[in-house]
This record gives sequence, structure tokens and C-alpha cells, in this order.
Amino acid sequence: MATRADLRRIAMSLPGVHAETPRFAFAVERKGKSKAFVWTWQERIDPRKARVPNDKVVAVRVADQDEKAAILSVDGDKFFTEPHYDGYPAVLVRLAEVSVAELRKLVVDAWRCLAPEAAVAAFDAKPRKRAPAKKR
Repeated sequence: MATRADLRRIAMSLPGVHAETPRFAFAVERKGKSKAFVWTWQERIDPRKARVPNDKVVAVRVADQDEKAAILSVDGDKFFTEPHYDGYPAVLVRLAEVSVAELRKLVVDAWRCLAPEAAVAAFDAKPRKRAPAKKR
């Protein structure tokens, strides 16, 4: 089960990321503008009232509609969408249903969609720490 703390740790470990306040969102600068790649879902509870933050769900940017469809087809307990996101490249993720590893992949892929090419290249060139092998 992933948490908001896991999401913050993962997002802030990526080059050029900043937290957006007051909402719980993470973004990069692109062409002089702040572009969020993951944010708290604003749920419509009452159609006559404003949306409210749902801390248990985040919206995560994806590359395109094909990737969105592929992710949504994996597991309806983990991933979903709503009419507000029709035609927009993002999926909604229930944090309690995904592992930290799944969340990391989603967040890094979302960051890649919007991060400057130089930041992505530097990230890809950096050697990764691997967990020590388990003894048998």
C-alpha cells in the first residue's frame, strides 16, 4: 500500500520537481510554466457544489490516450477515470491499492511526460542504487 508520504518522497527525488502549494501536487517547469504531473484528485461529491480534495486518490499524467487505456485495463480497483478527465492524458490512482513500486513507475513515467529533455537525459544517465541481493 502506497501513501502520500511515499508519493512525496518519490516525486521530490526527481530532478527539477517542486511541490505546489496549497494543493498536494508536484510539478516541473516547462517553457516558463509550472506543469503538474501528479496531484490530489478533486472529487465531485455534489453536482451543485465545488469539488473537494480526496486524499486517497491522485491524478497521474500519462503520455497519451493509448497509455491511459492500457493502464485503465489493468485493474479497476487501482486505476479509474471520470468524465472530467475524458480526452485528458491522466488516470486516477487509489493509493491504498498500489504498491510503492507501482507508484514509483507511474510517477517517474508521469514526470518524463513533462520534464525538460535535459533533465530526463541526466536522470537516465545517473547510476541507480540497487537493493542488496538476498542471501539464500
